[in-house]
Amino acid sequence: MTRVKVCGITRPEDAVLAAEAGAAAIGMILWPGSPRAVTTDQARAIVAALPPLVQAVGVFVNAPPVDVARAAAAIGLDLVQLHGDEQADQWRGFEWPIVRATSLETAGGDAWDGIARAWLLDAHDPRRRGGTGRTIDWDAAAGVARRRAVILAGGLTADNVAQAIARVRPAAVDVSSGVERAPGIKEAARLRAFVAAVRQADAQGASTPSREESA
Repeated sequence: MTRVKVCGITRPEDAVLAAEAGAAAIGMILWPGSPRAVTTDQARAIVAALPPLVQAVGVFVNAPPVDVARAAAAIGLDLVQLHGDEQADQWRGFEWPIVRATSLETAGGDAWDGIARAWLLDAHDPRRRGGTGRTIDWDAAAGVARRRAVILAGGLTADNVAQAIARVRPAAVDVSSGVERAPGIKEAARLRAFVAAVRQADAQGASTPSREESA
């Protein structure tokens, strides 16, 4: 089953909406440069509203490991997502599981193998660091997904996520702007439609041969 992560959560009520719709994880951006940024106190309140078994992910950009660890402990994060130009060696042995965000241009490096739990593939944007609404090359992403656990991001909506899943076969999909009515403000109908499209794609995929089976 393809897991769903809803990122850019800024309000406890949106975290609850995402969980009720079927999200397995929610993401909060702990980087002041984002229009969806939250403070440590805001993130703690969001996590407190989550039902059991929904994972809380904190998104960081070029923050030192000691600062990320301090925030993760204070908020109660389950995973941290590194979305900047972090160097792998500085994160070896980090206490929290790491999701490494990367573009297709840099996804081929092996430095993060054994350090990152999964790779989040997103459109390259050195200024906004995600949430751009731009899709990526799904065929190229599929090549990465055959080698690593991939979370597919970048311009996903209820209208295109089924096609993306069929092409890439990711472990999870990540959505932010595709379920919003304004930056950081999620919309219940779009959330439900997105998760329903993911589940439909899973059901259709279960009835068709995999790449390996059809090879």
